[in-house]
Amino acid sequence: MKQYTTEIGIVAPLDRANVDTDLIIPKQFLKSIKRTGFGDNLFDELRYMDEGYLGQDIAKRPKNPDFVLNQERYQGATILLARTNFGCGSSREHAPWALNEYGFRTVIAPSFADIFFNNCFKNGMLPVILTESEVDELFKECFDNVGYQLTVDLENQKVISPSGKEYTFEVDAFRKHCLLNGLDDIGLTLQNADDIKAFEEKARAERPWVFKELQ
Repeated sequence: MKQYTTEIGIVAPLDRANVDTDLIIPKQFLKSIKRTGFGDNLFDELRYMDEGYLGQDIAKRPKNPDFVLNQERYQGATILLARTNFGCGSSREHAPWALNEYGFRTVIAPSFADIFFNNCFKNGMLPVILTESEVDELFKECFDNVGYQLTVDLENQKVISPSGKEYTFEVDAFRKHCLLNGLDDIGLTLQNADDIKAFEEKARAERPWVFKELQ
């Protein structure tokens, strides 16, 4: 998993509340359990004018010019600014996969659905909770300034605006450690690889019959 330390990036404002996981990545694209291949269909219902289905050539699909991600000023955005209850609905892990593959490393909102919030950390993304008034302020600045960028400093737990104003946020210490060091569940397990190997060798010597069929 890619480390997350400091993110400096263009902000894309998604000005709507209660964005559910089916809107983030619609159900017809969930047939794959790979973590790749979902970015093109992120917010599919909002990005395109036609009905999306698996295997489409997106280059031939008509785009919705009014949707934020299709507007030139927000191209290359790595920070998504959202409203309350972002990521509600079903618990599909494909939602952070799609956001991550599109290029978003950070989502800032006043609140998140619990399962989506947890899934973000497991996939190398940082969900930042700020107050509604702080998010309102960021939305206004983003709309008023083309190429608006924020700095998200995980180590110091701050979001910094172009003017230098700082917004502090809370993050669980263990989750912070994992993001800073690029550790997902597999990475955490592999930190104990030597102990796991020693245990298996001891078990093989003491109970060889258990491993007989594996040879």
